[in-house]
Amino acid sequence: MDINLPDVHAEVSAVFARYEDALVNNRIDVLDELFWASPHTVRYGVGENLHGIDAIRAFRNARPAQGLQRSLMNTVITTFGRDLATAMTEFQREGSTRSGRQSQTWCRIDGRWVVVAAHVSLLMT
Repeated sequence: MDINLPDVHAEVSAVFARYEDALVNNRIDVLDELFWASPHTVRYGVGENLHGIDAIRAFRNARPAQGLQRSLMNTVITTFGRDLATAMTEFQREGSTRSGRQSQTWCRIDGRWVVVAAHVSLLMT
């Protein structure tokens, strides 16, 4: 298997950056576009377990739009072949001393990269 093909890694890095921009700027339409529109999509968050795109959309629409700015650290994107990737990062919200972790599984489906599984958690200090 080809790991981190340069062109594929660049694609996933770009879509990951687009996701991060949409997240911190609360661009719900872009976040929705970047998640697989399937009942099989899973997102486990700090305080929620979301199964299926409908639950993920409902969460995004109900979430407060303030306090979303954050800094990323130790981001690792790994691609596997041409259609599968993982993106792992640590983050810290502005004004907070707590750190968090985010993992995403990206898959190329119908010619575009989408998140098929995600997990967000905060470190206990």
